[in-house]
Amino acid sequence: MVTTKDIAAHLQLSVSTVGRALANDTRISEQTKVRVRQAATELGYVGNHAARMMRGAPSNVVGLVIPDIRNNFYNTIAHELSAIMAGEDYQLMLAETFDDRLIERRHLRELSASHAAGVVIVPTPAPHSDSVNMLRDMPHVQLLRRHASLGAQWFGLDDHRALHDATTHLLDLGHTRIAYIGAPADLPTGRERLEGYRQALRDRSVPLRSNLVELGPPASPEHAQEAVRRLLNRPSPPTAVVLGSVLHTVGLLDGLLEMGVDVPTELSVVGFGDQSGFSWWGPGLTTISLPIGDVASSCGLWFIRRLNNPPNGNDPYESTSVGWLVSRGSTAAPPAATRARSA
Repeated sequence: MVTTKDIAAHLQLSVSTVGRALANDTRISEQTKVRVRQAATELGYVGNHAARMMRGAPSNVVGLVIPDIRNNFYNTIAHELSAIMAGEDYQLMLAETFDDRLIERRHLRELSASHAAGVVIVPTPAPHSDSVNMLRDMPHVQLLRRHASLGAQWFGLDDHRALHDATTHLLDLGHTRIAYIGAPADLPTGRERLEGYRQALRDRSVPLRSNLVELGPPASPEHAQEAVRRLLNRPSPPTAVVLGSVLHTVGLLDGLLEMGVDVPTELSVVGFGDQSGFSWWGPGLTTISLPIGDVASSCGLWFIRRLNNPPNGNDPYESTSVGWLVSRGSTAAPPAATRARSA
């Protein structure tokens, strides 16, 4: 391996000067730094990060701790953050928790042991006390979900408003038997989305029917497939359904195709998120589009500034982004017979 001694001999400089130039030491002139970097590239020098960290140098690794990369939200976030971190000479390291607090703790231990520069985290529903303690000693920011024990720096969505708008759209069309398929209320995002759905019904004095609410793991398309079968086999099935998860939306659409349900004649559907395939599914999916890429970019840029200019304290900071309804062909007024029964 090429070492700093090789670079020093090549440029006829001292080893200490080469080391300081590579570390961007202010005592070394910019001209010398350029010469050293060019020589390092030509000779194929690779820095020993482990040795640097043993000498107290900070790591350039930023951890991204998320529940499940299969979710379109999270792969969009990973892509945006990776590009931003690379532009600032940081390296993004991905870790999946599958919403298991013990796996989350293990990932955080590894990041802490490697002296990671910081962590962007979508926390599990109930982080382990060890995870809470480790994050107190590492710069971090919460993304999409937030847990009070992990501080008050957060970037996310107005989940309550998203589901309120989706449900209100169906109410405006005349639906009163509106089902909801979403995440459990122990997740902060799940709780906010469920409450947005309920609040829209309360605003119109429409009864809340617990038998029209199906809650399950947000990363499980299978949950939505099974849930819509149960809902449509009820004695008084819903005339519309609103989703609170991207993967639930995918699962429901697959389930409706398998069952041969005519959308929107038999069932109106409002999805969550706006993946590329949603616009051409069937009649086109009416859905809540969410600015996930913008949220991730804002979070990444803010976090980079924080890493490069550490604050004196840990002041609260939060940023909330708003989604919007994209109206396509999957929603319509309920069937005439249903409207007559409701009347």
